Amino acid sequence: MTVLRGARERWVRTGGVELGVAELGDPGRPTVVLVHGYPDSKEVWSEVATRLADRFHVVLYDVRGHGRSTAPQPLRGGFTLEKLTDDFLAVVDAVSPGRPVHLVGHDWGSVQSWEFVTVKRTEGRIASFTSISGPSLDHFGHWIDKRLRRPTPRRVGQLLGQGAKSWYVYLLHTPVLPERAWRGPLGKAWPRILERVERTPRGDGYPTGSLPRDAAHGAWLYRDNVRARLRRPRADAYAHAPVQLITPLGDVFLSDRLYDELERWAPQLTRRSLPARHWVPRTRPDQLAAWIGEFVTGVEDGRGAPAAGNGPYAERFGGQLVLVTGAGSGIGRASAYAFAEAGARVIAVDRDAEAAGRTAEMARLLGAPAAWAETVDVSDEQQMEKLAERVTAEHGVVDVLVNNAGIGMSGSFFDTTTEDWRKVLDVNLWGVVHGCRLFGKRMAERGQGGHIVNVASAAAYQPSRVLAAYSTSKAGVLMLSECLRAELAGEGIGVSAICPGLVNTNITATARFAGVGAEEELRLQKRVAKLYGWRNYPPEKVADAVLRAVVRNEAVVAVTPEARGARVLARVAPRVLRGLARVRPPV
Repeated sequence: MTVLRGARERWVRTGGVELGVAELGDPGRPTVVLVHGYPDSKEVWSEVATRLADRFHVVLYDVRGHGRSTAPQPLRGGFTLEKLTDDFLAVVDAVSPGRPVHLVGHDWGSVQSWEFVTVKRTEGRIASFTSISGPSLDHFGHWIDKRLRRPTPRRVGQLLGQGAKSWYVYLLHTPVLPERAWRGPLGKAWPRILERVERTPRGDGYPTGSLPRDAAHGAWLYRDNVRARLRRPRADAYAHAPVQLITPLGDVFLSDRLYDELERWAPQLTRRSLPARHWVPRTRPDQLAAWIGEFVTGVEDGRGAPAAGNGPYAERFGGQLVLVTGAGSGIGRASAYAFAEAGARVIAVDRDAEAAGRTAEMARLLGAPAAWAETVDVSDEQQMEKLAERVTAEHGVVDVLVNNAGIGMSGSFFDTTTEDWRKVLDVNLWGVVHGCRLFGKRMAERGQGGHIVNVASAAAYQPSRVLAAYSTSKAGVLMLSECLRAELAGEGIGVSAICPGLVNTNITATARFAGVGAEEELRLQKRVAKLYGWRNYPPEKVADAVLRAVVRNEAVVAVTPEARGARVLARVAPRVLRGLARVRPPV
């Protein structure tokens, strides 16, 4: 059963086989050719293809011996890279005569596509290539040869590590066994294996009923090519088109070290990475479609391959959708800028429309492919619900959510009124609850992972006689983060709590002081702002900690030295911390 609804089907005859081809979108637009891997058929691309079809002419075909394509006879010698290249050229000549295509390959589809983009006879037929979870056999051969000729402990470790990941390749070279396994118990169990190990969505007709036969035929992709090419890799395997490399960080089959020095072979290289496992066409179709579309559009417009950002985490966040609350100033603004420098699309949210607009404008200048400003009071549940609906409809599901908006409150517990408590809890705690519930739920429903960052404070675990309301709100944020982290781990969604200490932001200048008059409150605000200014710990360092926490999936991050010190005391000497809490601040 096909899951490519609305596709136009045709057959292309070449080299004694008949290839099943499906097309979506307007043939007058740039053509994107999607090549599937092992043991898949073209239906692995269904979610990505439908997302691209409104902008491009999307073409998918079943590799010989898979899906609706016929198998060569005999099978041995019928799956060489040379014959697969013949098939590719026959398809593109049929669907895009006279105009180069944009090539995308996953797994073995990427392996063979590296052949397509590096051989002379395809020059002029490929406008760009996006490689996902599949190296060039030639590059791999040189990678192995270099480590064997000049072994070091590190290089030997890399060889052994990749050798362990390639266990299935050895099995596929054994006679008869793979075919019997796929046509027997493995073929029946494969959909459940994918669901459990790769967390692929269920119930949409993938994998198709041809899987056992496809997998049995596909074993010859490895037998006909791997050993021969790894022993004698081509010396001229240079890409003649721009290349976008997308590396899933949790790929159990491929080490990211395989792509070391890839710039040598692909001079026009754009690197991306995402926290996912091997089958990203099924688990992260939104992100793949966004990156493919951006890459193809950049090449088509003559601007060349779009930059993936220039920050230290550009490979990780390039093209991702990041929403930051309280982005008009301080830590929120610095975080929005840091994500922008990493090439992310940024939504700057603040109750101050002007400040949000300035942040979005600067984010675009710093490298964000796109940035938008939204004016919202995070404590207002209805406003947050409308924001979540609007963002999802216009931009898609958020990949990273940074709940940063907060207000300060100082004063004696008995001087802090019920209204004071309500204001602090509404913004500092309920604002985080609204963000996690509304955007986190959409992440979970999408089933493609994501990350939530909640900005708490060192005050969450460091008590103070004058911060009862503020510390309570931030302690709530910290515990909420820990609880959500446990609940959402199974959804592939990380949750981090960031706990800064004394950071030089304008929260000090706008903090409320309970139990004093307006004049005294103004004096205290200026006094505290001056103290924090003398400390002069910049919000940009907190922003660095935010990005690092997402990359490393850290649970709790104490940022400043005093925050880290208090964290240690809270664990090993809580009585000391309680004693310090009794000290009256010098204001």
